Amino acid sequence: MVVAAIALVCAAASISPVARPIRGLSLDILTALRWEMFGRSHDPAASPAVVVAIDEESMRTAPFKGSPMLTWTGEIGRVLAATLEGGAKVAGFDVVIPNSLEQSEIPFGDGMLGEKIRGFDRDFLRALAGASTKGKVVLGQVLGDRSIMPSSGQRIAVRQQQNIRPLNDHTDSDDVVRRVPLTFTIDGAKMPTMAVELAARALGTAPQFDERGRMTLAGYPVPGRVPNTMTLNFEGGADDIPTFSFADLRACAVKNDKDYFRRWFDGKVVIFGTVLDIEDRRQTSKRFATGIEGARAPRCAAESTPVMAGFRISTIAGVYIHATAVNNLISRNAVVEPGPLVRFLISTLFAVLAAAAAWRFRPLSAALAWMAVIVASIAGATIAFNHALALPIAEPLLASLFALAATIGFRFVIADKDRRLLQKSFALYLAPHVINRMLSSNKLPELGGETRDVTVFFSDIEGFSLIAEKMSPDNLMELMNEYLSAMTDVIERHGGYVDKYIGDSIVAVFGAPADDPDHAANAARAALDCCAQLAELNASSPLFHEYKLAQRIGINSGEALVGNFGSRRRFNYSVMSDAVNLASRLEGANKFYGTTVIASETTVALTGEAFAWRELDAIRVKGRTQALKIYELLALSAGLTSSQAVLITDYADGLAQWRAREFERAAQYFGRSADIDRPASLFAARARELAQNPPGEDWDPIRTLQEK
Repeated sequence: MVVAAIALVCAAASISPVARPIRGLSLDILTALRWEMFGRSHDPAASPAVVVAIDEESMRTAPFKGSPMLTWTGEIGRVLAATLEGGAKVAGFDVVIPNSLEQSEIPFGDGMLGEKIRGFDRDFLRALAGASTKGKVVLGQVLGDRSIMPSSGQRIAVRQQQNIRPLNDHTDSDDVVRRVPLTFTIDGAKMPTMAVELAARALGTAPQFDERGRMTLAGYPVPGRVPNTMTLNFEGGADDIPTFSFADLRACAVKNDKDYFRRWFDGKVVIFGTVLDIEDRRQTSKRFATGIEGARAPRCAAESTPVMAGFRISTIAGVYIHATAVNNLISRNAVVEPGPLVRFLISTLFAVLAAAAAWRFRPLSAALAWMAVIVASIAGATIAFNHALALPIAEPLLASLFALAATIGFRFVIADKDRRLLQKSFALYLAPHVINRMLSSNKLPELGGETRDVTVFFSDIEGFSLIAEKMSPDNLMELMNEYLSAMTDVIERHGGYVDKYIGDSIVAVFGAPADDPDHAANAARAALDCCAQLAELNASSPLFHEYKLAQRIGINSGEALVGNFGSRRRFNYSVMSDAVNLASRLEGANKFYGTTVIASETTVALTGEAFAWRELDAIRVKGRTQALKIYELLALSAGLTSSQAVLITDYADGLAQWRAREFERAAQYFGRSADIDRPASLFAARARELAQNPPGEDWDPIRTLQEK
């Protein structure tokens, strides 16, 4: 319940007004990722809108160099007429020229400047009037407390508000443009914005509105999460919309190159605007996917030199906002954003997954799982955005991150406090597997157990009583602590569980409490590594310089009852069966044979061919009537030396002859290594004795060991 509450609170917080500043980041990030993953999705030449840029080149090229824009009107009219004659469907002006030189009251000579240049704007106004008659020109205005309108002459030429539309855009709370308004109400009448008007005229239809104010254009229901707006679908880079330098087009119009205008403007929506380094720059959802701006369309004339920017900036010229909106409306690919309920459900899903991971796994594993889910979800959202669907990524990321951190904090401060105390308190008494099983079961330990196939490992120090007599208690404790610590580390490294210490003896189990299908092989590896570790201690540890320790190890596999044994008030997790007793007897058998590691035939059968075993004998141990074959562990098969291989072969031949009652031949085989091998020496002496005094027909080749 706490985890669910954390997830819900984090999800609700991610879509609350407090998180509004980060909400638009999803669009910004998706725009950049789509650009990086998929590149350009449309050929720029197919763009419905093109831009005529009053750019740095135009500002530096004659006849415009050093002249205010008020003096450009005649040339603007010339270029406007050329584009419309070239087949442009409609032309819009993102630049507003609010004044006219003809209205100037600056004294000039014996009169006013305006009087001296009367008719200066005539060509421009004629071009506007001719285009407005055909409905092919739209001037812009900026609404506000002090609205900016075209000059009175321009307004008259375009028949007033019939061909004038607002240029205002929609800015989010973080001052980033991600949407454009669809309409404004002026004098009680609903008026489309510049982009809507241009798209509608290009499509030859008027926008329609339903009772809820949602707009449909040429059968396309314009999506918009914010009422009366459309979310822009920006391409990445800087060449998504063909851009023509005004200076180059003016030179082209002077040359009367009609083919050029037909080739590049036929069927297009033309938007005049400024593309300058510092003027009318806006941050948009394209801010992480911008490019180096400049005149990027094929040029017509060579009279001017292109001026290219030398670096990328995060803003774009405002004219591209309108051009993108026109393209989205005509191409019907405006961005679709889910509503608040869908965003809340998505954030809740991610918060639940993060909280569940933090509750189920360790913090590092939970963090890695969270990162994997976030990366996968962002990739999926990018693919969806390539189809104009903007799934939220900032809100789910924020919600899931807070849920992850809050759940980890809750576990650390409250939920896992008792668990950590229990683990810390019992770590020195119980195996980690036992503690974890007890905690995961969510119930107290109780008496009882289960039958499992296990391998029991029993080790003892040779001559420990004599060593203990010669050492002080403190030194003996220090010696044993180092020995038992080293052996325990080896056993646990191979998956074993140390059941108990009995003085210098170690009783360990492989295959319980954790399941281990290779319990026999792991016990054999542990035995070899324990021998190697003791040899290293004898050689390097100062505590072992005076007393060189030797150990004996018995290994046996079989069914055993594992679980909690003891009284109702106090018990231990342990193992109980005949397999344990037999492992103890096999450890003791090393005394007789002078060996270090002896295992039962059951263990040898389970270990496979990875180990080099020598069959020692067939014996009966004290307390058992059934005979069994015992084996000495010499080495890993890969590490077997040639001398050990010869020893195994001679011993096996001798044992075969012994069991066939060929005692003289058995003595010969055993005698080959009797000087260096205690088991061979024992068999050689006994074989020679039986060769001189042959046994009766009831002779049994099984040796009975009476000592434990």
